[in-house]
Amino acid sequence: MRQSLRLYLPAWAQDWLEIIVPALQITLIVLCAWLLQYLLRRLVRRAGDHYQVADELVVPLKGFIRWSIAAATALLVLERLGVSATVLWTAFTGFATVGAVAFFAAWSVLSNLFCALLIFTARPFRIGDHIEVLDTAEKPGAVGRVVDINLLYTTLEEHGAPPGHAAWLQIPNALIFQRVVRRFRAEPPPEVKPTEGAALPDAVAPAPLPEAPRAV
Repeated sequence: MRQSLRLYLPAWAQDWLEIIVPALQITLIVLCAWLLQYLLRRLVRRAGDHYQVADELVVPLKGFIRWSIAAATALLVLERLGVSATVLWTAFTGFATVGAVAFFAAWSVLSNLFCALLIFTARPFRIGDHIEVLDTAEKPGAVGRVVDINLLYTTLEEHGAPPGHAAWLQIPNALIFQRVVRRFRAEPPPEVKPTEGAALPDAVAPAPLPEAPRAV
């Protein structure tokens, strides 16, 4: 390629071939990466709209595509700049080892991320539903309306809170898959409790027994 370019470039540009050729290659790599990222992100967006996939799942997928293409582009650019493949492979294996150690160190966080993806795909409940997270089917648990689902927590608006004292419960996503979840079709009924200060009915006294007849 460089020999063919020497035939068409003027004499003053001959010394710049060592810079012009890698610059053109890097520019082509970046343009191809940008075009590929644009097409894939558009495809993911259309697929999400068609199959009604939650935005909480589409956004991380777009981020994964963006960072994957950016990493591959960086490796190709470094190779065009003269960095040997051995150095790149050594750096990659080093980062992979550190990533594996960080994976096990942050397992609890990653489990919440994985469970969030399951919630977005399996959809055991949605935002606006009223649910109850139980330890067992007999014991009462956290009851509320789902107001937010992110990659770490599912946030519930506590049911039965007094007016003006609303409370939110943030439940880790991994904990939801370890508990029984009760889903209500409508708002759960309030707990039936006796009104404070209300008088309870007195116990009914037993009726007196009839007297035995006297002997004449």
